Amino acid sequence: MLSDVTFGQYYPQKSFVHKMDSRAKIVLLIAYIVAIFVSDNFYGLALCAVVVFLAIIFSRVPIFSILRSLKGIIFLVVLTSILNIFFYKSANDVVLVSWWIIKITKGGLIFSGYLIVRLVLLVVGSSLLTLTTTPVDLTDGIESLLKPLKYIKFPVHELALIMSIALSFIPTLMGETDRIIRAQKARGADFETGGLIKRAKAIIPILIPLLISAFRRADELGDAMDARCYGSTKNRTKFKKLKFSWRDLISLILFVALFVGIIYMNKMFGAII
Repeated sequence: MLSDVTFGQYYPQKSFVHKMDSRAKIVLLIAYIVAIFVSDNFYGLALCAVVVFLAIIFSRVPIFSILRSLKGIIFLVVLTSILNIFFYKSANDVVLVSWWIIKITKGGLIFSGYLIVRLVLLVVGSSLLTLTTTPVDLTDGIESLLKPLKYIKFPVHELALIMSIALSFIPTLMGETDRIIRAQKARGADFETGGLIKRAKAIIPILIPLLISAFRRADELGDAMDARCYGSTKNRTKFKKLKFSWRDLISLILFVALFVGIIYMNKMFGAII
């Protein structure tokens, strides 16, 4: 159920990827996303798939944990496929099926598959970051990368803290939602039958306890931070210092090779359509 959602969860492991600097992983994820959007054909996406597959192997994260993250985009993938298959138009395209206002073309099928692969690669790469990096490391990495913004009085630490708390609360709230659903089902609630309006009304007994629980947890977290005098000093020290290592250098070299390969593929084969 909702406990299968992997985004925001951390998978503890002693691996090459886990030991990398969090700043390097964030930068590499951004570069990976840019590489996906720069790719104009399936060959470039294949290079991105090879890179993320190697990262999964070196992270020692079970492949099923990565694939579970795709459950959240199934609706988006289906909707994108339908819209592109039925309504994609291109000059001099081959029409395979024509009925009323709907036309299924060869270009539409190719472009739909291209977008699906792109979405899958985006989600897999993003999930790998959260699975191999703790929320604390993510906070430190984001704060370090945004450190130059402090000179213009931008609240870098507060922003990084908000993002870290949000990520750490995702699995907690998912587990809480799952427990509420099970408790409501034990009391005879039905969430799987009926029309759209009936199902929407059935969500109300879930949302109210979930909101109450979320506000209670936020209040408890705020009290705990106040009790520990969090934020009372401007210059906070770090228990764990971030340091670049040879692992980060190797990863950067690999991504430079990825960009060179994508540029070569774009010039060699051009766009898919």
